[in-house]
Amino acid sequence: MDTGATPADARPFAVTNRSVLAIAVPMTLAYLTTPLLGIVDTAVVGQFGDAALLGGLAAGALVFDVVFSTFNFLRSGTTGLVAQAFGRGDETEEQAVFWRAVLIAVAAGIVLVVLAPLIAIAGQKFIGGEARVGEAMGVYIHIRMLAAPFTLINYAILGYVLGRGEGGLGLMLQAVLNGINIVLCILLGLKLGWGVAGVAWATVTGECLAMLLGLAIVVWRFRAAPRLPRHRLLDMPAFLRMLSLNRDIMIRSFSLLAAFALFTRQGAQFGTLTLAANAVLMNFFLVAGYFLDGFATAAEQLAGRAIGARAETAFRRAVRLTLFWGFGLAGTATLIFWLGGAGLISLITTSPDVRAVADIYLPWAALTPLSGVLAFQMDGVFIGATWSRDMRNMMLVSFLAFSAALFSLAPSLGNRGLWAALHVFLLVRGFSLLAILRLRLRTAF
Repeated sequence: MDTGATPADARPFAVTNRSVLAIAVPMTLAYLTTPLLGIVDTAVVGQFGDAALLGGLAAGALVFDVVFSTFNFLRSGTTGLVAQAFGRGDETEEQAVFWRAVLIAVAAGIVLVVLAPLIAIAGQKFIGGEARVGEAMGVYIHIRMLAAPFTLINYAILGYVLGRGEGGLGLMLQAVLNGINIVLCILLGLKLGWGVAGVAWATVTGECLAMLLGLAIVVWRFRAAPRLPRHRLLDMPAFLRMLSLNRDIMIRSFSLLAAFALFTRQGAQFGTLTLAANAVLMNFFLVAGYFLDGFATAAEQLAGRAIGARAETAFRRAVRLTLFWGFGLAGTATLIFWLGGAGLISLITTSPDVRAVADIYLPWAALTPLSGVLAFQMDGVFIGATWSRDMRNMMLVSFLAFSAALFSLAPSLGNRGLWAALHVFLLVRGFSLLAILRLRLRTAF
């Protein structure tokens, strides 16, 4: 543990609906801009009416997500550690956590840029799609991977902001990032006709500009805070704790993306049309996920702050309120997708064949918010409390359950079995963490 503030310095606080919504509402809006970006990317490429380009974009985006979401610990791990330091009233440790995360982000980002050609080749072999799908996929990965250092530093910036419960600032940063990206995507990908390459270059530019803005804001804020001693930044026990936490979250994130990779790969085996239709429908799942992530983020900050302040009542109330709001929004999202999904599919792609296949499996995608809400909320609680080992272990259990369901249902039920396996994965994640939470509460405080 660090040698900064003690629990005696903790700031007392109460968890209310208002405090939950103050974080969740702006971050829900912020997170919704990310799947909106995915929809725009898909829609831009979809206007070319070529299923191979659409499949290549989906496969390339998947490889990118597998690699970069594996490093999502730079966001979630930073949030949990900053929230706990905030709960203890330790401003110096808040700075130290941020700069440790930035150091890791820079080193990892440079390595990813160097490895981009190998990542592209591995991704193409794993997906195993048609030749034109692989070609479009390679173009996307080679360009977009140039944003690696910027993307990872942005994770650290957002983690620091959310750890302090500043949802409004988080919304502004995400809006700038994705707003620039969307505008450039339409300009480069559609207006200039660059297609998949234009979509990738839009992302690189957006990540770079958002990073510069975020760093300027955080560094300006640190000028008014207590000076960070070098020994606090390089405090080895604190660094090792952060690395241990990051390792567990990395394994968890990699397992999560491995499940999505298997989902996409199996869809590719059913043919290019099914791959493209699943890519369209996965945007619905991503919208639902980011829709719920606002309340998961509230759970992260409030649970972490309660752990830092040794406030059991606040912790329990944070869990109850974020679950209540999460289930309400999940039901709303499912209803919207069920009733309006066909119209959204028509907006995303102009291909009649892709539309027809996507309409068949729409009900399966529409139910993902309800099957996934508990998993999202429990992830938030465990990240904030930095109970990373439990979260890692339950994710591995869930991945095994998903694999078993996939290989038993997909051969007989086809794409319906594939979607059924995804629901199994989400449900096991949520209920396994809920069972562990009850055990953890006996000793946490």
